Amino acid sequence: MPPRTEKTSALRVAVLADSDTRWKWGALTARRLTSGDGGAPTPPAQISGLLLRGRATPTPRQLAEVGDVGIDTDRVREVTAVEFLHTVRDEGYDLVVLALVGGAVQAMLHGLAALRTGPRPVVVTGYVGVVYEKLADGLLLRHGADVVLANSRHDAERFRAVYEGVGADASAVTEAALPFLGGAPHTPEQGRDTVVFAAQPSVPASRADRTYLLRRLVEHARLHPRREVLLKLRSKPGEHTTHVEELPYQRLAEKLPGGLPPNFRLVYGHMGEVLDRTDLLVTVSSTAALESLHRRIPTAVLTDLGVRETLGNHHFIGSGLLTSWDHLDGGAHPEPDQEWLAGQGVAADGTYATAYDTARARVTALLAQDRLPDLAPYYTPATAPGYLPGILARHHLAPDGHPLPGAAEPRETGRVRGAVREAVRDAARGAYRHGVQRVAPVIRRMGEL
Repeated sequence: MPPRTEKTSALRVAVLADSDTRWKWGALTARRLTSGDGGAPTPPAQISGLLLRGRATPTPRQLAEVGDVGIDTDRVREVTAVEFLHTVRDEGYDLVVLALVGGAVQAMLHGLAALRTGPRPVVVTGYVGVVYEKLADGLLLRHGADVVLANSRHDAERFRAVYEGVGADASAVTEAALPFLGGAPHTPEQGRDTVVFAAQPSVPASRADRTYLLRRLVEHARLHPRREVLLKLRSKPGEHTTHVEELPYQRLAEKLPGGLPPNFRLVYGHMGEVLDRTDLLVTVSSTAALESLHRRIPTAVLTDLGVRETLGNHHFIGSGLLTSWDHLDGGAHPEPDQEWLAGQGVAADGTYATAYDTARARVTALLAQDRLPDLAPYYTPATAPGYLPGILARHHLAPDGHPLPGAAEPRETGRVRGAVREAVRDAARGAYRHGVQRVAPVIRRMGEL
């Protein structure tokens, strides 16, 4: 690995992401960690974008709809885990942001630890939104990074408790905030009345529950014909996001009896732009609720399907936002609890400008060290011999973190060969998505007969 760049030169930063939302989180996190105010990095940083090849690798359309993250999408390239490790070895990055699912983070930590060819980069990871499931599993898979970002004081306390509870070093946990909060505070406009339902790919999961939510949203539009009702979708059929979407709302809407009213629309695009014209944000448990609250937009979290851990809306207990479609149909607007907001990193009080100061100072101090200690994840072949090898093998790494024999792909030797390989990958990804969204639901329904 080449020596670390001189202190006066631009920082070399790599962001590795495995989905559209994690790309958004990773890219914006990298910018906030390398700048004083969330704007252009000062001193300048050269940020490279890398997408981990997999089922949820974002399409060009999804990358474009993420919004401006300060990295030209033409300079973002797709890599395997082994290719990423080779890139880190060859390019000599100062800082690496791992915007990945927990298992992939763990694999990259072990892969980076196995390089041992010279000064290593500072490694940062975290979560893209609300952490409402697999808290211990996800956190322990992220242990070993130099910085584990928490999006709020509430999360930071929980993260430290998990690490300390298993005897792991908790010093990497660093409180910050979601990097994509922003936008102008909500201002009502004369003649505008827009309700937005922020859909989630996997919450709720069943056809009956998703059809119920869609039906209530459409009924709300019919009850309020002067109100614009928007269903904000994360992806188009055939695309994947951070979570698998087996039952796209688009497909369900096509089969809804009676069709759709004229004041109801399905919309895509950057969430921030949709929030610009939102007067009430409704969701089950989407992180969009935190974006909305940050901008002081009236926000409602639905209880129609219960308040359950599997839905994630239990995270909003104490928020004052829990309500039902019956109440919303009647004109109710929940009022958020200010004490709850203060612990959730929403920062509607203006403190968001300083939310990354601590994390930025920690990264700066780590970068100033001549040599960082070896990465030391909690899971090792000795502490988790029945778990860790399987995680590493999924990314073609041996239990010691080194690439498995034959895992390193040869570099493309020509345009034709590269085009053929890419076509095969696209076909395989398309087949997987078809299986998830078409075949799997049919098999499940047959099993329920």
